[in-house]
Amino acid sequence: MATQKMLTFVSTPREMPAKRSAAERSEDFHEIYREFATQKAAEQASRCSQCGVPYCQSHCPLHNNIPDWLRLTAEGRLEEAYRVSQATNTFPEICGRICPQDRLCEGNCVIEQSGHGTVTIGAVEKYITDTAWDKGWVLPTTPAQERTESIGIIGAGPGGLAAADMLRKKGFQVTVYDRYDRAGGLMTYGIPGFKLEKDIVLRRNKLLEDSGVEFVLNCNVGEDVSFDAIRGKHDAVLIATGVYKTRDLEMDNADAGGVVRAIDYLTASNKVDFGDEVPDYEDGELNANGKRVVVIGGGDTAMDCVRTAIRQGAQSVKCLYRRDRANMPGSQREVQNAEEEGVEFVWLSAPGAFAGHVTGDMAVAQETDVAGLPQIASVRIQKMRLGAPDVSGRQSPELIEGADYDEPADLVIKALGFEPEELPRLWGVDGLEVTRWGTIKANFQTHQTSIPGVFAVGDIVRGASLVVWAIRDGREAADSIESFLTGETRIAAE
Repeated sequence: MATQKMLTFVSTPREMPAKRSAAERSEDFHEIYREFATQKAAEQASRCSQCGVPYCQSHCPLHNNIPDWLRLTAEGRLEEAYRVSQATNTFPEICGRICPQDRLCEGNCVIEQSGHGTVTIGAVEKYITDTAWDKGWVLPTTPAQERTESIGIIGAGPGGLAAADMLRKKGFQVTVYDRYDRAGGLMTYGIPGFKLEKDIVLRRNKLLEDSGVEFVLNCNVGEDVSFDAIRGKHDAVLIATGVYKTRDLEMDNADAGGVVRAIDYLTASNKVDFGDEVPDYEDGELNANGKRVVVIGGGDTAMDCVRTAIRQGAQSVKCLYRRDRANMPGSQREVQNAEEEGVEFVWLSAPGAFAGHVTGDMAVAQETDVAGLPQIASVRIQKMRLGAPDVSGRQSPELIEGADYDEPADLVIKALGFEPEELPRLWGVDGLEVTRWGTIKANFQTHQTSIPGVFAVGDIVRGASLVVWAIRDGREAADSIESFLTGETRIAAE
């Protein structure tokens, strides 16, 4: 009987949860996908072919037991499905919302390759854990035995929080230090609410607090407390700061008035959503309302910016990307959502220069922003074509001479990716080795840095990457820290 609940992909088509209309969702910052109903979740989970070599699982950085919890969902055994899901994933309801499933699990689904449409893995994962929260199955950690050793974690993003969760389960004392006033890192301040509503993240933060994790917020290491002081207080330290330094444009006036960084823009929007007072939003600097907005970049951060600008009431929103749609690094699902909401993509285009407002006939006086910089009026667009592949195999953009034109703009958002801050210099740390890219050099299996007892995980080691990879790193590092503190070597699961 149980077998009959599976393998229905031939007769049951793929179906995502209903999506709110573009007109409706563009007016607020709530998530755009509605919840699956119990019957629909079971029906979609039953499409799984239960293949002997599950590519979905092998292509998930956490190697989640996806076929198992899909089968349990199809059979109505939701609490068991949740237990299986959370056994390998610290934040399944967050991954279900923000993971690029089209590039990971769903993109490698066997029935997708056979033309039947992938199983909606992410939507079912989200449904299982949301149900678990609603039913009271998600409970604070109660370690079997408390240990005296303490770990200091610098950074309350997904990597740091995943490690904190696993270390508390092992009974260690955990303190998390973070520069922001709320834990969660980019899950709280970088990702907009329409992809990940903030109560989902805050709920996890509270669960960790209730489990005994101590948070020291508004704490900038190197300013409010020294790295050496944290090392002196704890038996081991985990660096999980992420990468926050914005890549910039190679232009003379890259910081003209009205040209802002994506991280500043998104953080301001999220703070406003929390009800915080944000002066740079109130004075219009980080507010797209009524403006002609140009976003530069083609990753998921750029998608977050264009869709945020729509919701803030921008007059128009255009996204410049120097390659074409097929070579865009951002999620194709996000591109589609943005287009539905009114964003215009300008492919094979890059900014060449910013021009300011000029007043009077032949005058040189320019309007300025609050910082005294010339206020932007337009972007010089350079048209590109794709040439020979670069070292990574991607085709390199080449400038088309004489095809430039000016695009009017009141707000330009730079979403060009992130680079690591110079932590050894900022923190005054001797002996902390970094790579030539500025990321911390750490063993990719143990996550041990060049300083004994100091570990590092997530983007500060990998460079800008996915939340799911940070979670994997944090969970692995917790095992390594346990081995370091107890002298017992664990056999890592493949």
